[in-house]
Formats: sequence, structure tokens, C-alpha cells
Amino acid sequence: MKIQLLDPATLGEIIEMALSDQVSFDHIRALHGLDADAVKALMRQNLKSGSYRAWRRRVRAFADRREVYK
Repeated sequence: MKIQLLDPATLGEIIEMALSDQVSFDHIRALHGLDADAVKALMRQNLKSGSYRAWRRRVRAFADRREVYK
């Protein structure tokens, strides 16, 4: 998957939104045009591996507990 080059401010905003428990992947798609797979790839490229794994575990755990999450 090829992610277009983003300026640092936009990249930081997307990462902050993805790390937030209140912002869904649909909201990120509406604002920046990135689907969930693109956000995951972006997070994998820009976070340390342990931070990425912890984020994915948290997103999956919330998704299992809530009907609508990320």
C-alpha cells in the first residue's frame, strides 16, 4: 500500500487522531481520505514497534467490547 507524502503537521494530526479513543477510522477517512488500512500502515511506519503493537491491541480490545469503535 502506497501512502502519499504528508506534511509533518498533517501526519501528526492523523497519528494523534488515531491514538485517540474518541476518533473513529471513519472520521479520519472523512477528514483526510485515508481508510483504516492506510491509517494502520501509517501508524506502523511512524511509531516504534512496541507502541504500534500496544495501539493495535487497545483498538482490538475496544472493538471486541463495543459494537461501534474505530
